[in-house]
Amino acid sequence: MAWVYLVIAGLLEIAWAIGLKYTQGFTKLVPSITTIVCVILSFSLLSLSLRTLPVGTAYAVWTGIGAIGTAVLGIVLFREPATLGRMMCISLIVAGVVGLRFVSSH
Repeated sequence: MAWVYLVIAGLLEIAWAIGLKYTQGFTKLVPSITTIVCVILSFSLLSLSLRTLPVGTAYAVWTGIGAIGTAVLGIVLFREPATLGRMMCISLIVAGVVGLRFVSSH
């Protein structure tokens, strides 16, 4: 169950990172509230996953999911550049996240 909590926490990290863009410096009420709720839920689920997962593994996977998702959505939603170098670096993060999942003993 810890891995489920961790993946959901990572998806919520993507939501709050993207949400930050829509808050416009926390001047927009609804995006600001949504972003804050996602932050709280993301940290709460990360904390639950840490009951059984090693902190280094869980934190790396959590930030990796967030980094991958935020980078991809930045390309899709905000037309950020999808250069070969950028895509290769995102692929390395994916490999690291998947690798950590398979080498973790939990």
